Amino acid sequence: MTALPRLVPRTLRGRLSLVAVTSATLLITVLTVVFNAVARQHLEHQADNDLRTRAAAVATTIDTSGPVVRIHEGAHDDLLDSNVWIYAGTRLIEQPPNATAVNRVGRAARTLATAGGQGCATTGGPRPVRLCTLRLPGRAGGAGIVTAIDLTPYQSSANTLLYGSLALDAVMLACTYALTRLAVGRALRPVGAMTDQATQWGAVTTGQRFGEAHLPAELACLGTSLDALLDRIRALLRHERQLTAELSHELRTPLSRIIAELDWWQPRPRTTDDTRATHLVISQAAASMHTICDTLLRDAREGLPTAPGTALMLPTLRRTVQQLNLPDHVTLTATSQDPHVQAGVGAALLERIVSPLLANSLRHARSQVAMHARHDTDGVHIDVTDDGPGVPPAFTGDLFVPGRRAEPTDGHDGAGLGLPLARRLARSVGGDVHYDEQHTPGARFTVRLPPA
Repeated sequence: MTALPRLVPRTLRGRLSLVAVTSATLLITVLTVVFNAVARQHLEHQADNDLRTRAAAVATTIDTSGPVVRIHEGAHDDLLDSNVWIYAGTRLIEQPPNATAVNRVGRAARTLATAGGQGCATTGGPRPVRLCTLRLPGRAGGAGIVTAIDLTPYQSSANTLLYGSLALDAVMLACTYALTRLAVGRALRPVGAMTDQATQWGAVTTGQRFGEAHLPAELACLGTSLDALLDRIRALLRHERQLTAELSHELRTPLSRIIAELDWWQPRPRTTDDTRATHLVISQAAASMHTICDTLLRDAREGLPTAPGTALMLPTLRRTVQQLNLPDHVTLTATSQDPHVQAGVGAALLERIVSPLLANSLRHARSQVAMHARHDTDGVHIDVTDDGPGVPPAFTGDLFVPGRRAEPTDGHDGAGLGLPLARRLARSVGGDVHYDEQHTPGARFTVRLPPA
């Protein structure tokens, strides 16, 4: 069972060549057997014709019209008498020189002559002989002429044809194998080229695809499937990279709080109350990191809807403010049109939507940032307003493009991911984030969420 798989070639070209040679071997074997059978039958038929021709020539020298069968001897009758037996009924009246009626060929001739009718037979032995009989009617019971011929030359011709056909078969199989390998190799050359291209290409770093090349129909279908696979891989890698960047962006704030608390606590001995307060801040920051990871990872699961929920706007906004590091020169206020206004999303997701907007406003505000929650006809709105320089008009089109910043050299450590993340999370629950280009001075972003 283990020896057979070792005989099967590992390459596709070798396997196809093996299949072609096997099929050709079966076909050529059948054709060779049929050809040699027909050739032997033809040679035997030719020998029978020669025997009947000789018997007809001998019959012209025999007279069966009288009461006794007579043989008219001629000048060249010795040629006709070679390997010829003549019987009058069952009585042998002439046989070849140096022949006896008791040898192998004589017994076969007697059997054919006395059996009546006309027919042919072949004697066995190392030198087979073919015999045919011809009956002549007459008053004395007629005569029987048996002619014989040595089949050795005919068998030699048949063997020559057999060996020749076997040699031709071997040449044809060798040519079939060589041509099949050559043809399959040329046919698979585009596959090798596609493999080299796929190795050289990067699923993320290049947009080249197999569909741009001229390929046979079968390989074109394969190229289309591979292109789709590369696109999916590229999208998955891009999504993974975006998720990693968003997690890093969102986790930076609670990590900064933990580092700041530790820097404050470590320089000198602290009281028990100071230590307890530091532990509380670190615990809150760790819980915030856990919530951030859960929220972003839940949103990243494709095909799974965001977990439904409701959140009171004002308490959630105030809790979000408490988790931020407010600059000393900026005042942040959170108000609501109705203290009981609710959004149709969970509190954790609402915090993740609003946090990047607040961080952006705090980064650019001169002295004041305000949040205001309100009802509207299309849902619940949250306005985040600051008194900073605003967004440059030329940059508004790229405001929500991941990784883009209006002023990369302004000294801030932003990565250009907060605003795109806020919009993506809002849209995942049927909401949206917009920038109000008409608001001056400063900037105003509006979050729209479904009502509870």
